[in-house]
Amino acid sequence: MLLMSSSRDSYHHGRLADALEEAAFQLLERMPAAEISLREVARAADVSHNAPYHHFRDRRGLLTVLAERSMAGLNREVEAAINADEPAAGAAGASGATGAAGAAGTMDAAARLRAGAAAYIRFAVAHSHAFNVIYDPLVCIPTQPTKTMAPLIERLEQVLGETAGRAGFGDEAEVRALWGLVHGLGTLCAAGHFSEADAHAACDAAITRMLAGERAGQESALGSEATTGPAPAPGPDASASAGS
Repeated sequence: MLLMSSSRDSYHHGRLADALEEAAFQLLERMPAAEISLREVARAADVSHNAPYHHFRDRRGLLTVLAERSMAGLNREVEAAINADEPAAGAAGASGATGAAGAAGTMDAAARLRAGAAAYIRFAVAHSHAFNVIYDPLVCIPTQPTKTMAPLIERLEQVLGETAGRAGFGDEAEVRALWGLVHGLGTLCAAGHFSEADAHAACDAAITRMLAGERAGQESALGSEATTGPAPAPGPDASASAGS
């Protein structure tokens, strides 16, 4: 008599890891990381309760993998929004400014900045548990990222920094202030403190004001240079005095 093998003993060693990670990630979409146990992952993957220990060192190892996968997902969504030809819903913000340039509908630098910020907020709201595990200091220890997480963090910082720079932001402190604001809006919105529409409107208003401040500062600096002009060259008397 032939028996159909159950999923508990049919996983090839290579597929077991994929099945466990996928089961854990599906659980993360429904519940906070703090509520996910290795036994729960085994149950969701329909494998023995000992099976996860062949892939995850312990529960923290499980959460680390979830954080890494979540960070990769956040990166993909932010980069896709920044590189898109048209702004996604929410990227225009309350003012309705998309920053579209030309008949082809391609976005300018400021519009791409808004699009990236909007994508960051959307991810925080749509995948709140995944977003939270990324920034859980007990999972991803600040200044001590894993070998997998480190390049993901560097990539996100690079993309956000370059996009903000092209839009007109100056030094690193200003870029950090901008993305701290965006992160805070996403976190508060995901926690239910205000609606997603309000978060996008606030983000758009803040970016508009910050960019206006940057432009005003640049224009003021240029005007000051034009008014004062270059410093006069020292006269012959000054040269003689300096040499004496």
